[in-house]
Amino acid sequence: MNEEFYRHIFNKQNQLEPIPSNKVIADWAVNLLNLVYPERLTFPEYSLSQIEGMFSDSHRELLDILNATKACKDCDKEVIAAAFYKELPELYRKMNTDIAATLNGDPAAQSEFEIIRSYPGFLAVSFYRVAHYLLMLGIPLIPRILTEYAHSVTGIDIHPGAEIGEYLFIDHGTGIVIGETTVIGNHVKLYQGVTLGALSVDKFMANTKRHPTIGDHVIIYSGATILGGDTFIGRNSVIGGNVWLTKSVMPDSTVYHQSAMKVVETKNKN
Repeated sequence: MNEEFYRHIFNKQNQLEPIPSNKVIADWAVNLLNLVYPERLTFPEYSLSQIEGMFSDSHRELLDILNATKACKDCDKEVIAAAFYKELPELYRKMNTDIAATLNGDPAAQSEFEIIRSYPGFLAVSFYRVAHYLLMLGIPLIPRILTEYAHSVTGIDIHPGAEIGEYLFIDHGTGIVIGETTVIGNHVKLYQGVTLGALSVDKFMANTKRHPTIGDHVIIYSGATILGGDTFIGRNSVIGGNVWLTKSVMPDSTVYHQSAMKVVETKNKN
């Protein structure tokens, strides 16, 4: 390699805006989740004062991350960090609704402990809820880093800008995509391979409603694709597996894909 290449890297390095590493940001969120759900840890035995101290440490870690981030340089980072931790009990309540939805909706789920410890859907949605609130507080980039971390470990891709109600149940989850301007109501069930996406990925569509709206009590089965900012799935509807939808569906509808399958049995020639 030549000196010009090295100089390019050197110049690029000097132009970068400071921000903590993805690992530091993800570790903060993982540790926070471990605090609010000690079931994720092995034999946690903390006193009340220790727990209070750990939340104080977590608060300080978030503030350190915000202070080390050049983005949002004109915002009051202490106010933002305080607002986040003030909202934490409400975020915790919403996460608990997701646990309840999973326990009630999955016949294989034996306990809340099992869901907290092992369900990728719960992990992905919990990271989303943390990231979404940070985004609502005006923090750029860090929310996306958090949801992309969850994406990397669960296979579930939820943009922090999506608006998701309570009691979300994601079963299996691998391959789910929920786009930036998606709106999801309460008591919605999503299965693996579901895409809630945009009809167009042209850059001019940025800052517009590009992704669908899903009403309350909707079930969307595996492999379904629902596209478009004007696409609305009415409440109490069921969207079958492998359905491709680009238009709205009235409440209480059932949408399914008809495929032709033929089984030919060959006779044993022996």
